[in-house]
Amino acid sequence: QTQFVESGGGLVQPGGSLRLSCQASGFTVDYYAIGWFRQAPGKEREGVLCISDSDSVRYYGDSVKGRFTISRDNAKNTVSLQMTSLKPEDTAVYYCAAEEICVSPSTTDWLHWGQGTQVTVSS
Repeated sequence: QTQFVESGGGLVQPGGSLRLSCQASGFTVDYYAIGWFRQAPGKEREGVLCISDSDSVRYYGDSVKGRFTISRDNAKNTVSLQMTSLKPEDTAVYYCAAEEICVSPSTTDWLHWGQGTQVTVSS
């Protein structure tokens, strides 16, 4: 059985930081590109960024550049998302998924979606 489990979300004030974790079971993240996505209330899901199997990074938009970083720990079979300088517009449920390469987030080939973890940025 293959699945992701996202964790690390919570309530944080604007300007604060959070570190999210994407734990894989039943497969090895070393062999995949892993993407982070988010969905805000009443909005469509959007791609945030992706790390390839060779650890190159693709950002899907400009809003998180310089604030969010992604990394993988193959020994723990985990991918992390470090978020700093958080803004209210970052409030969303954050998900991770797997692909062969860092393709467009709008494609339908992403696999092993987790249940997501809630990030709320508010005073």
